[in-house]
Amino acid sequence: MKNTLFICLTLLLLSACQNGETEAPTVPAPSSIDAIRNAEPISNSSLISNPISADSQMDLTQMAKMELEKTSFDFGEIKEGEKVEHIFKFKNTGKSPLIISSAQGSCGCTVPEWPRSPIAPNETGEIKVKFNSEGKNGSQEKTVTLTANTSPTNVVLTVKGVVLGNPNKDATDKK
Repeated sequence: MKNTLFICLTLLLLSACQNGETEAPTVPAPSSIDAIRNAEPISNSSLISNPISADSQMDLTQMAKMELEKTSFDFGEIKEGEKVEHIFKFKNTGKSPLIISSAQGSCGCTVPEWPRSPIAPNETGEIKVKFNSEGKNGSQEKTVTLTANTSPTNVVLTVKGVVLGNPNKDATDKK
């Protein structure tokens, strides 16, 4: 009985494993910036191709390039519980449409908003970063990591400052 079960499982595994290669899903290349803008948003960032790989050489001059005015912002001193935000401005100085596939804050208190549609060459865009200081105290430095079809693929934005404790909160907590 055990041998029969073992043989059946082995046959099942062998039939499930096929040596044929599968193709990755592809997205047809739109013929114009308007076609890209009007296309349905792509939710799977693996479909966004960054054409640099170990197998081939890529002409970096043809890629999208994100040129940020600055990558860091110091919000100074704020009171605990305050919410602050900063807008990072950028320009696509490359020759291909710039696609930001994701923006990830380093914690739940740092929330980015980024353009979901492609940014054409020579156009500008903005990334809004919101920081909620609720429950924070002292020196803070938070990051947002952008993933885009650029080289390098990731860009890190930083917001920092000092959160001043709320003296009323301590008195309220003791009651």
